[in-house]
Amino acid sequence: MTSRTFLFLLGSGRADGNTEALARLAAEQLPAGTRQHWLSLRDLPLPEFEDLRHPVGRHTEPTGHAATLLEATLAATDVVIVSPLYWYSVTSSTKRYLDHWSSWLEVPGIDFAARMAGKTLWGVSTLADDDPSVAEPLTGTLRHSAGYLGMRWGGTLLGNGSRPGDVLSDTGAVNRAKTFFS
Repeated sequence: MTSRTFLFLLGSGRADGNTEALARLAAEQLPAGTRQHWLSLRDLPLPEFEDLRHPVGRHTEPTGHAATLLEATLAATDVVIVSPLYWYSVTSSTKRYLDHWSSWLEVPGIDFAARMAGKTLWGVSTLADDDPSVAEPLTGTLRHSAGYLGMRWGGTLLGNGSRPGDVLSDTGAVNRAKTFFS
């Protein structure tokens, strides 16, 4: 059996928030031997995305934090976007990370699309609303990004909570976390 590597990309504006707590609870359920790599986008800020696709060939090999994130992304079998719901979508740092996928698609020799195909993209999010349908734009962003690159879509684990620790009182989310990655 091939070993899996889960990359958890933390997109929250604060450390140890509800979304991270929910993701860590779900990650505890992964089978023994599953590798986990946790990176905070807050600690690895990316530069503003600049679309250089036209004329073709202007994107170059990423450096700095972008190179770190690209390497971790390509090394993973499963990419987990851990982003609280901000204004009905992913956080700005998460969106910037996804925007950089566009440039990585254009860098000669990386073969980003081919290397992402077949991986699984997951989402974990918390919201401060009793109506989970308000998270549909977040889920749609991730699901369509997976589809564009030929990735499998694993789904979104949603929890409710605003103040730190609130999500652990959401018994439905806690129960869903226990089987999310199965």
